[in-house]
Amino acid sequence: MYRISKEFHFSASHQLVNMPAGHPCARLHGHNYVVRLELASEELDQYGFVVDYTALKAFKDYIDDAFDHRHLNEVLDSDLPTAELLARHLHDWAKARWPQVCAVAVSETPKTWARYQP
Repeated sequence: MYRISKEFHFSASHQLVNMPAGHPCARLHGHNYVVRLELASEELDQYGFVVDYTALKAFKDYIDDAFDHRHLNEVLDSDLPTAELLARHLHDWAKARWPQVCAVAVSETPKTWARYQP
């Protein structure tokens, strides 16, 4: 199995409004997100790629247009726009375009990651 990944970055705010009173995530706050798109294939294409990295520009454009410097509660239409749910959303968007997509990981801080892999 061949595996590749590419990293993307954006900044956004969110608020987990259903958290208990006093929980820091219940307050409006922001993160500098890191997203890692992972793809895998047993076969390479005619150029020797799982997917040409340049083809993934559409994913960067989607993140830049839909998420960068936006409020995730509004973008995802959710009271709980967690990293886990964001990873699932981004996975589903990318999987519809590249069948080789196998997982998406989202980091809100340098020490935390959420990963969605069906």
